[in-house]
Amino acid sequence: MNVHDFLQNPDEHVRFAAYLDKLRQVADPDEVDLVSRVLTDVDQTMAQSAVLRHLDRRAAGLCLGPTYEGWAQAMTQATIDHPFLAQCLWEWSLFRAVTLRLPWQPDDLLASSNWLQLRAAAGMNTEAIEILAEAGRTKRIRHTARTSLNHRSSN
Repeated sequence: MNVHDFLQNPDEHVRFAAYLDKLRQVADPDEVDLVSRVLTDVDQTMAQSAVLRHLDRRAAGLCLGPTYEGWAQAMTQATIDHPFLAQCLWEWSLFRAVTLRLPWQPDDLLASSNWLQLRAAAGMNTEAIEILAEAGRTKRIRHTARTSLNHRSSN
């Protein structure tokens, strides 16, 4: 069964599960094409949700390695017409930059989602943690960052 067959199934739950399965198994050279085809589904909420799960899974596995940049560029092209997905990829790239101490801008971190701020607050980059301890979006983020700083100073 191919993706075209899934598009013909009227049950979005069946298509969602099938998309996740296909995305889990896709070979690297075919990934962009499959993501693009999933995003042609008439149920855009479901299709974007399936692709988001895939992007999160792949980004988590790749973000600290050397192949991340090329993968992220390819996925950004595949999701260019889907602002939320493009934003999620951008945040994974910012997370990577903060974690690996690559160049990044404090304003970008402060404008990022709670998800990214919380991950960075619990991370290892002291500059990011200090920024979030002072100006993180939520009390939880600021508390997590302060706890990280306190833990570092007691060691």
